[in-house]
Amino acid sequence: GLITKLPRERAERQLALMLDTLRHEPFYVTGTWVDESLGVYVGWSARKGSFGDGMPLSNETGEVVLVFAGEEFSESGTAARLTARGHTLGSAEASYLVHLYEDDPGFPACLNGFFHGLLVNRVCGTVTLLNDRYGMQRLYFHESKDAFYFAAEAKAILSVRPELRSLNQASVGELVALDAILENRSLFQGISVLPAASQWTFRNGVIEDRGAYFHPGEWEAQSTLDPDRYYQYLREVFSKNLPRYFAGRQRVAMSLTGGLDTRAVMAWYRGPEGSLPCYTFGGIYRDCRDVVVARQVARACGQPHQVIQAGADFLSQFPHLAERTVYLTDGCADVSWSAPFYVCQKAREIAPVRMTGN
Repeated sequence: GLITKLPRERAERQLALMLDTLRHEPFYVTGTWVDESLGVYVGWSARKGSFGDGMPLSNETGEVVLVFAGEEFSESGTAARLTARGHTLGSAEASYLVHLYEDDPGFPACLNGFFHGLLVNRVCGTVTLLNDRYGMQRLYFHESKDAFYFAAEAKAILSVRPELRSLNQASVGELVALDAILENRSLFQGISVLPAASQWTFRNGVIEDRGAYFHPGEWEAQSTLDPDRYYQYLREVFSKNLPRYFAGRQRVAMSLTGGLDTRAVMAWYRGPEGSLPCYTFGGIYRDCRDVVVARQVARACGQPHQVIQAGADFLSQFPHLAERTVYLTDGCADVSWSAPFYVCQKAREIAPVRMTGN
């Protein structure tokens, strides 16, 4: 989207171009929302039925509007508590979020997940751009003299600002040397990445405050726990919070490996036998250690298991997959990531949500 004082016709034309760039699959749902008086032009693209489907979200009066992308895993009963306080929740799975903003002064620090969003408060005349505390739900931005552009993928901004199609040499060097780009830069000159835990406020189409709602020091300064106490807390928090991630409306499948992380998830999963399809990524010549262990774990837990292979079909599609991988990630992933891209497409046929232990 963009936040601007540009004429509406011109701003909407740019928004349409940006949104077309993010419509990668025919089963995506898209939409736009505009408030000309505040200079807000925002669009979204989401998988149908996902948590981000059903935008925009608004309160009962329409004075607060939220466009949200990503995931949020609140404590059990959050929606019920908001309803008990008199709020009317919509049909969208994420509809409670806009009311959580109204009721919780800690918003968005109270949110749990990877996300970014745009929050409009028409009473205050403010527009707030925000993301999760780690910046995992990436959001690119570009500031020009006539507009502030933002998008989940850099290519959306490049579609309307072609003059930015040049590489940042420092970013290229860091990507080659470190496999990462530092200091919230992107690969492209003039396009940056929104810092983690951002809460940037705009008024009258102009940025007013580049705030942050969380700083790592808040956690780093906590007192050290001894090993026994740490393990006790780890068990309590893990077992209490794990059910949140299986409580969504969509079907979930387990991306099972031989690692401790996914084995811990399976050990604490309390669903009935046969309720959690499991899969493991493997090759065509022999069973790797992940496949051997994962098959045993799934059997012990009474869950179905299958192996998704990157074989002849993957190799025959490699040129297309390699190009697609680089394009979709704005160059942040090289051709070696085309195999994970391929098997994740296959995993989507089993369930739209992939549970991992990362």
